[in-house]
Amino acid sequence: MKTRYRLHYAPDNASLVIRLALEEMGLPFETVLVDRRSNEQNSETYRNLNPNGLIPVLETEQGPIFETAAILLWLSDRHGQLAPSPESLDRAAFLKWLFFASNTLHADLRLVFYADAYIDPSYAQALRSGVQRRLRRHLSVLDALAKTKLDWLKAEQPSILTYYIACMMRWMALYPSGEDRSWFQLSDTPHLQSILMQLESRPATRAAVAAEGLGATPFTAPNYANPPEGSAT
Repeated sequence: MKTRYRLHYAPDNASLVIRLALEEMGLPFETVLVDRRSNEQNSETYRNLNPNGLIPVLETEQGPIFETAAILLWLSDRHGQLAPSPESLDRAAFLKWLFFASNTLHADLRLVFYADAYIDPSYAQALRSGVQRRLRRHLSVLDALAKTKLDWLKAEQPSILTYYIACMMRWMALYPSGEDRSWFQLSDTPHLQSILMQLESRPATRAAVAAEGLGATPFTAPNYANPPEGSAT
């Protein structure tokens, strides 16, 4: 009998990356909505799973796992999918870019999305502007990487990193709501754009679209989520 996982999620949050990976791997899982409108991520029950109060958490037979990249890597190693194996010659290169995505790209995104939590609100827009310039540089580097057509960064054979980057590029186009996002143009990164376009037709993406109300083109021309339940914010 296959292990069944439990994913604590909110629509269009970082849990989306985990959902996509689980779907792509064909693994059975159930979901538990974390209601952000009622601040459920800060409840005692949820903080018993993740003391940092962040989404997602994946419950496994080894206990709850939090941190997006940690969950992704654990799943890949456990099931031998969506990443080079520990014995592969590609492993070191893959790991450095996975942790770049997690520790640099995703961390910078959080500064843009939640600037008021990091700095006096009167300086928040200046912080966002500075970090957005960094994000443009990050994307340029990743687009050059995608141009080399590495086995673990292409749509025909997606990896956990492929989906992670796709989700973050979706969020760059949408959040924070009401802010000027002209700094982000998907056409500036044509090699990543091609990957995102192909990902949209994969069964894993279509399943996530249906579950979280992401629209027909969730990566290349995204709209705000209209989920069957819960809220993205």
